[in-house]
Amino acid sequence: MASQPTEIPKTFYDFTVKDAKGNDADLSVYKGKVLLVINVASKCGLTNSNYTELNELYQKYKDQGLEILAFPCNQFGAQEPGSNEEIEDFVCTRFKSEFPIFDKIEVNGDNTAPVYKFLKAGKWGFFGDDIQWNFTKFLVDKDGKVSDRYYPTTPPLSIEHDIKKLLGVS
Repeated sequence: MASQPTEIPKTFYDFTVKDAKGNDADLSVYKGKVLLVINVASKCGLTNSNYTELNELYQKYKDQGLEILAFPCNQFGAQEPGSNEEIEDFVCTRFKSEFPIFDKIEVNGDNTAPVYKFLKAGKWGFFGDDIQWNFTKFLVDKDGKVSDRYYPTTPPLSIEHDIKKLLGVS
């Protein structure tokens, strides 16, 4: 579970979360980067297409300042039942993903991870601020502010224009 900072967080970078190995991960290390933050699942119908396109975006823009941060979540159809180690192995072996995978979290309800409370604040979905399903995407600008929220069915490559705009590349 992610820990909450003592002050009210003003940016995404103000949070410390747990990585897939259970170690603290200070999100301030991503300051100055454009972030695509996603709640992921290994056994979802959206898994193959999303990981394939996320890898394509990451390979194309990682050297220009894009980071993709994946937060496994088992709240939707129990489609992420494995341990962190199993999830990381699946993602890295099957999809050859190089972007970071964090600790499994909850994105809705009483146990919502603080970082997800921050992401959802002010970026409403169709049914309010709750995350509707796996692979909901948040784009965070270089200043750590949430720029956009995308539905689970939004293909990652379809938001490439928004990513390029925040990166300042043409």
